[in-house]
Amino acid sequence: MRCISDVRVRPSIDWLLVFVPVALALRFLPPWHNPTALFICAALAIIPVAGWIGHATEALAARVGEGLGGLLNATFGNAAELIIAGIALSKGLTSVVKASITGSIIGNVLLVLGLSILAGGTKYREQRFNRTAARTSVISLSLAAIALIIPTVFHHAASISPAGWSPAQEQRLSLAIAIVLFLTYVCVLGFSLKTHKHFFQGGEAAHDTGQNWSRAKATTILVIATSVVALLSEFLVGTIESVRTSLGITEVFVGVIVVAIVGNAAEHSTAIVMAMKNKMDLSVGIAIGSSLQIALFVAPLLVFLSYCFGRPMNLEFTMPEIFSVVASVYILFQISGDGETNWIEGIQLLSVYLILGILFFYLPEAVHH
Repeated sequence: MRCISDVRVRPSIDWLLVFVPVALALRFLPPWHNPTALFICAALAIIPVAGWIGHATEALAARVGEGLGGLLNATFGNAAELIIAGIALSKGLTSVVKASITGSIIGNVLLVLGLSILAGGTKYREQRFNRTAARTSVISLSLAAIALIIPTVFHHAASISPAGWSPAQEQRLSLAIAIVLFLTYVCVLGFSLKTHKHFFQGGEAAHDTGQNWSRAKATTILVIATSVVALLSEFLVGTIESVRTSLGITEVFVGVIVVAIVGNAAEHSTAIVMAMKNKMDLSVGIAIGSSLQIALFVAPLLVFLSYCFGRPMNLEFTMPEIFSVVASVYILFQISGDGETNWIEGIQLLSVYLILGILFFYLPEAVHH
C-alpha cells in the first residue's frame, strides 16, 4: 500500500510539463482549437503534475507521522485517476469511468509489474520480494475481483428468472457491495499500516523525496498540483467524444488503456526505477497496492460520488472487462507465489496486457444499460 516516489525519477517526466501551457493554449485560444490535439496534450501534461502530487504527499507524510503519513500515501496514491474519473462521472461518461477502474487494475498488474520485472530482470538474473506481503495483497485483490464480478452475475441470472430484473435492484446491490469493499479497505489499511506493517517495510531507504520541504510548502504544492490536474482532466474528459470520432476508438478503450495509463504514469515510473535498483519489495508493493486501492477504495468512492452527481453508477462491467480482471489476478497469483522474479515473467505479463489491449481496441462500443 505504498505510493513512494524517488527524486531521481522526476527528471525523466518533468519535461512533460511543457504540455501544460500548450494544453491551455489549445483550450482557450480559438485559432489553436483542436480537440484531438487538446486530448493528447492534456493527457501528457497530467503525467508530471500527478508526479508532483506524489512528491508533495511524500513530503507531507514525512511531517505528520508514520500512521497518518501512511494513510496520506494510500489515499493520494490514485489522486489523478480519481479526479479524471470523477469529472467523467459528472458528465455522465459512466462507461469511461467503469473502464478506467478495470483498466487500472489490469494495467498495474500486467503493464506496471511486467515492465518492472523486465527492467529489473535485464540487470539481475533473479530478484526476490516478500512473498507473504505480496500474497496477502493478492488475496485481497482476488476478493475485490470477486465483488466486482457479482453485479454482472446478478444481472445475467436475474434477467432470465421469472421475477425479472430491475435497474433499481442492481443499483442497491452495487451500493451494498461498495460499502463492503470500502470497509475492507479500512481493514487492509489497518493491517498494512498498523498491526502487520513489518510485512510492508521494504523500501524506506527510498523514502527521501521532498523530506526537506516544510509542511506549508508541501501543502501548497499539493493544492496547486491537484487543481492543475483537475483542470487538465476537464480538458481531457471534455474532448473524449471528439476523439472517439476522429480516431475511431471506443469509450471503453479510452478508459481501459488511455485514462488508466495517464492517471498512474508517475507511479508507474517509480515502480520501474525501484525494480532496476533491485528493490522489488517496493516495486511489487506499488504495483499490487495501487490495484488494491483502485478496487477497494476508488471504485466504491466513485459509486458514492455518483449519487452526489445525481447519476447513480452500478458496478456491472462488460464480460471482456470481467475476464480481463480475473485473468490478471490469476496470473499475478501464480507469479507472486514463489517470491522471486526473472525477466521472462515480465515478458509474459506484458504479452497478456498487449493481447487484452488488442481486444479492447477492436471491441465494438457496448450498449449502455
